[in-house]
Amino acid sequence: MDQDTVVGVVGAGTMGQGIAQIASTFGHQVYLYDAYPDQLGSAKHALRKILQRQVEKDRMSQEEVDGIMDRIHFVDDLTDFDECGLVIEAVIEDLETKQDVFQRVEGIVSHDCILATNTSSLSIASISSALKKPKRFLGIHFFNPAPIMPLVEIVPGIGTMEETTESARDLVDDWSKTTVLAKDTPGFIVNRVARPFYSEAIRQYEEGVADVPTIDWAMKEIGEFKMGPFELMDFIGHDVNYKVTETVFEEFFYDPRFKPSFTQKRMVEAGYLGKKSGKGFYEYGDEAENPEPTKDEELGQKIVNRIVAMLINEAADAVFMNVATVKDVDLAMTKGVNYPKGLLKWADDIGLQEVLDRISRLQTEYREDRYRPNPLLKRKVRNNETFY
Repeated sequence: MDQDTVVGVVGAGTMGQGIAQIASTFGHQVYLYDAYPDQLGSAKHALRKILQRQVEKDRMSQEEVDGIMDRIHFVDDLTDFDECGLVIEAVIEDLETKQDVFQRVEGIVSHDCILATNTSSLSIASISSALKKPKRFLGIHFFNPAPIMPLVEIVPGIGTMEETTESARDLVDDWSKTTVLAKDTPGFIVNRVARPFYSEAIRQYEEGVADVPTIDWAMKEIGEFKMGPFELMDFIGHDVNYKVTETVFEEFFYDPRFKPSFTQKRMVEAGYLGKKSGKGFYEYGDEAENPEPTKDEELGQKIVNRIVAMLINEAADAVFMNVATVKDVDLAMTKGVNYPKGLLKWADDIGLQEVLDRISRLQTEYREDRYRPNPLLKRKVRNNETFY
């Protein structure tokens, strides 16, 4: 596929708009479909507003913006996709809805058109089961906001042809994105490996190790993460973050490593969803007053060590189970969620024996399968190896 490839995008919400903007920016004719004309109008207005802001900041010329908008065709009829060489679906995370979309699209596009889903939580295999030709189907998972976030997870399904995967990855690479290849497992790379960032922070809060602002302070000031876990959960929305955790937990056959917390469940039930509801772990609004952290370096280091050790253990498991390579796991976590360094490189820097000791101490103390050290980590320590 090249610049002449016509790209279809199903769903004109925030993610669909972002994907359409990317493809058009790189010279493709884009057909952005939505079943609701009002949503198409809103999408057109929103895209124009976003792009005009780039002109105001001298990041784009007016001519460039006009060209991008001219190449995006806002359509309410899927038959306009008949010339597409790639179709990316970005509708709600509902299996039946996605399957219905692809059944309809498959009957319109040419036999060699690649079909892709932007799903973040559903299996590629489950969506592909609705297709007559699943070999041309895969996952192309962008992160929000799609035009800004550099990472894209490429996820072939059980029936995807290697040629399909290569063509899709080459095209997305041409869009100046950083692509990583992931196996079709729950959460792919990022949403799987990142679970301890939230869950182990909540666990320490529930145990009374430290309060919310102190844990956030430790992870930012000592761990050098861009945002603390509680800040980030408030920003994402607890309804969204909890649902991802719950889905990964269920899809991994209730593995204790991914067990959700009652703390976050109760917040969702109470409607404390974070910034969008005005209250989460923090209060939001002009008159909001939030407690200050306890800036204890020793306590902060203990908090960071525990969370980072659990993140490393999960990253090692992703490699152990052939979800992705060492390089792609580290790329995914630095480019997809802005971690200060790749987790497996971080493990080497700390020392694998020290990482294993931290996790083993947790397992000894709690006697929970949640804290079982990964076999690959143990093997590398035994053989005196590193990840790099």
